[in-house]
Amino acid sequence: MRIAEEGCVELDRAEEAAPGAAAARLQRVRGRGATTGPESAATAVLSSTAPDLDLLERRENVALLAGEAQLEERAEGAVRQGEVAALAGWCPAAEVSRVAGRLAAAGGALLPLPYPHGTDPPTLLRPGRATSFTPLVTTYGTPAYADVDPSWPAGLAYVAMFGIMFGDVGHGALLVLGTIALRLGWPRRLAGLGRLWPFLAGAGVASMAAGAAYGEFFGPTGLLPVLWLSPLESPARLLAAAVVFGAGLLALAHAAGAVNRVREGGWGSGLYAASGCAGLLFYLGLALAATGLVLHRQAAAVAGAALAVTGLALVGFGLFRATAGGGAGLAETVVRLFDVVVRTGTNTLSFARLAAFGLTHAALADLVWRGTTGLAGRGAAGVAGAALLFVVGTAVSFGLEALVAGVQALRLEFYELFSRLFETEGRPFRPWHVPPAEPADPAAKVIPCSPG
Repeated sequence: MRIAEEGCVELDRAEEAAPGAAAARLQRVRGRGATTGPESAATAVLSSTAPDLDLLERRENVALLAGEAQLEERAEGAVRQGEVAALAGWCPAAEVSRVAGRLAAAGGALLPLPYPHGTDPPTLLRPGRATSFTPLVTTYGTPAYADVDPSWPAGLAYVAMFGIMFGDVGHGALLVLGTIALRLGWPRRLAGLGRLWPFLAGAGVASMAAGAAYGEFFGPTGLLPVLWLSPLESPARLLAAAVVFGAGLLALAHAAGAVNRVREGGWGSGLYAASGCAGLLFYLGLALAATGLVLHRQAAAVAGAALAVTGLALVGFGLFRATAGGGAGLAETVVRLFDVVVRTGTNTLSFARLAAFGLTHAALADLVWRGTTGLAGRGAAGVAGAALLFVVGTAVSFGLEALVAGVQALRLEFYELFSRLFETEGRPFRPWHVPPAEPADPAAKVIPCSPG
């Protein structure tokens, strides 16, 4: 019961265990469709003393029966020898001392066991106190226990890509105001989206920063100076900057992937993996060679080409080593090497969509602003029409472009970046937690079973 109350231990459960007495009664109560009493829809709770299960069934107390059923199920997973029972499970290292103290007060003990070979521990992604980008990672999958936690870097990359595509100080400010309202619980029907406020707040701030660089405030209104470039006047520069920015993100993803491959399988497998050290060397070599060609630096281009060839050769060796060998293995290696080269190029160029959708957003805002200024000079009716056009046009472009930018940033995150981070997937840490019944609850004050 103390383990259940702590809620920070994942206990091993007995496989194919027969339902216990509480589970059988719970099934009968639910089979009758019990809806009497507020506890029928409550979550599982545990009584402080062993309750009379027959009495709980007569009262149709689903909450307490569910708690007792979980208690029975975990107890079935215990290994017993004489008067001693041992339960195996996982506990975060930071919580061991606290859980050990609670168990010691009940006459039990917590014993750290050696790492079980062939079993991966569950992964615990700890959210930050103020903001958390963990849902972005868990939506894609659970990192293996040995992998680095990519939550914060992935979240920052997401909001940065969103801001580039949604760059406008006015639109970003509206997004921030909407985030504040959502954080305060309004509107109530969207309260379930409150946990996403870090994404919305970060996206709004990034949009305002990009809008300041573009000189956009509800479009090219002229209220802000252009600090960097105007998307509609310098599309080629924006496209080139987006590709360079994407190449930097891919290099970081390759580096994180190399760390993960080494931590997962050691240097033997991490050195030759396409998403490991060899892939990182290949990509950095390509980047250096491309930079040398653009800047007309022959030495840098040659050095980059040599690094790229070396990295590709290491990737090829790793791929061939995983085949059955012979001519078939060589053919398979050549095909997969070709795929690595093609995907590297297409993934890099895919970041051009950051500029493409940024241009679309600027063009729509410019269209709304031109229509607004055109109507404003046609008398009182024109002013009213201009105000209506500005409000409706801004709302439509805001909603459409926010949706597009959010989806495209997620697509780049998952397909271009996470595909290099994730090689194997772990399983999430799911601690067992059943709270105690409230003392004020009369259903909790049941007569315990007699010794007989």
